[in-house]
Amino acid sequence: MRIDRDNFSSTYDKYKNTVYSVIFNYVRNRDDAMDLMQEVFIKLLGSSMEFDSEEHVKAWLIRVSSNLCKNHLRDQNHYSDEEVPEQPYYDTYNEGDSLLEYVLKLPEKYRVPLHLFYYEDFSTRQIAETLNIPEATVRIHLKRGREKLKKLLKDVDLHE
Repeated sequence: MRIDRDNFSSTYDKYKNTVYSVIFNYVRNRDDAMDLMQEVFIKLLGSSMEFDSEEHVKAWLIRVSSNLCKNHLRDQNHYSDEEVPEQPYYDTYNEGDSLLEYVLKLPEKYRVPLHLFYYEDFSTRQIAETLNIPEATVRIHLKRGREKLKKLLKDVDLHE
C-alpha cells in the first residue's frame, strides 16, 4: 500500500495524535511539536514508500518522528524551558491524566520507550526497531523508567 493524495487524509486523521504525542514526548513544547508533526506528514506525502500494513505505516511515522526530534534537538541545540502543560494539547489521553505529567518529567531515554510501550502498545522489539537501539536496552530503559516514575509518584495521590 502506498500513501497518496487519495488516502492521505484518512491516514493523517488516524495517526495525527500518535505522531504528535511521540514528538511532544521529545520536545515538550507545543509549537515545536506542531511544526515537527507537520514535517512528518509532509515526508509521508512525499514518500514513495510501499507499506505492508497499517502497523508498518504507524511504525514508519513513529520512526520518522523520533529521528526528526533527535535532529531538531541536536542541530538546533534547542531545549524547551516551557513547563509541561497541566492538560496536554493533544487528545490521545484522557483529560486530567496526571500520570502523564509525571511520565513527561522523566529523561527522554526513559520517557519515550515508556510512552511507546504503554500508550502506543508497542512491544520491546518494535520499540528497539523504531528507536534503533538493542532490545535489551529497551527493557533496561523501561525498568529504570518505571523505577524513576515510582519514586516520583511515591508521595503523590493520583486520585485527588
